[in-house]
Amino acid sequence: MFFFFPVVAILAGGLNEPKGSTSGSFQIGVFVPGVVEGSPTYEMMVNGVTRAKERAEQEGYSVSLKVFEAGFNQAEWTASLTAMVATGSYDLIVTSNPSLPDIVREIRKSFPEQHFLLLDGYLASDSRVKSIYFNQYEQAYIAGYLAGLVTQPDSGLSGSNAQKRIGLLAGQEYPVMDQQIRPGYLAGAQAVDPDITLDFRVLGNWYDAGKANDLVSSMFRNGVDTVLTIAGGGNQGTISAAQSNNGYVIWYDSPGYSYAPGIIVGSTLVRQEESTYEATLQAITGALDYGNPEILGVQEGAIGFHISQEYIEALPESLRDEFERFLTAIQDGTTTIPSPRLF
Repeated sequence: MFFFFPVVAILAGGLNEPKGSTSGSFQIGVFVPGVVEGSPTYEMMVNGVTRAKERAEQEGYSVSLKVFEAGFNQAEWTASLTAMVATGSYDLIVTSNPSLPDIVREIRKSFPEQHFLLLDGYLASDSRVKSIYFNQYEQAYIAGYLAGLVTQPDSGLSGSNAQKRIGLLAGQEYPVMDQQIRPGYLAGAQAVDPDITLDFRVLGNWYDAGKANDLVSSMFRNGVDTVLTIAGGGNQGTISAAQSNNGYVIWYDSPGYSYAPGIIVGSTLVRQEESTYEATLQAITGALDYGNPEILGVQEGAIGFHISQEYIEALPESLRDEFERFLTAIQDGTTTIPSPRLF
């Protein structure tokens, strides 16, 4: 069961259906600032673009698609994306990462004709960029609320302790992590219990599972019992540490229970694949409203939570009931997440 909230207009103006063949081929390049495999965000982006290409071709459009993986070294992303744009081969470049708006802004100075679809980032006042940002504060708040319930000494879970201390492992520090995810996660937990504290650690990259294991094991030794992990390939190290220390893990962006049933007790979701599909299809058909950035959250149906059999088996019924009452309340509007101004 995907606990997404009722979907209203995901994209301003709605989705225009393709109406016939276009002349020539629409060239799409997907720039992945990392690798696709094992990264839920990039998997959703590539899947969404691929689906849009297939749909457009069914309606008579000619569309080509090339996916470029730039790797984990963030220092190389600007040069790699610049080289991609400089070929002049692409009608649209699709990418996703909170760090990309600044990179795209600089590249656009040299290549003012290039169109971009920027997911999970926010860039205003650019007539050739469509940005769709997913409210990371709200998503982290939901994860934090669950962590706040799990860390209670009376949670009914054998791994919960009396410290009321939760953890967050980040691959790297970046503005969205520091200004939205980290505070949102703690705020959600403290909505359950204001005495909860946060142990925040930074891996320094998006792949080192061994170092992640060491960092998260240190968290558990220091009284943490529940960790939200946002560390790419390092997430496997978080799982290993939790397995060795009778701890719990909360997953981010996609269903993660199958990686470690009983250890991963919750998975927040983001509707990136659908938003990517709809926006890419609009770009192909000439209907995408470039220059109109959007922020999508709970009320727009873009942020959700995955309720699965593994979730049901991992958590006591009383804890699940309380958490699901919270989910229902933010769905029907009786409770609102106090999200700050994001940009």
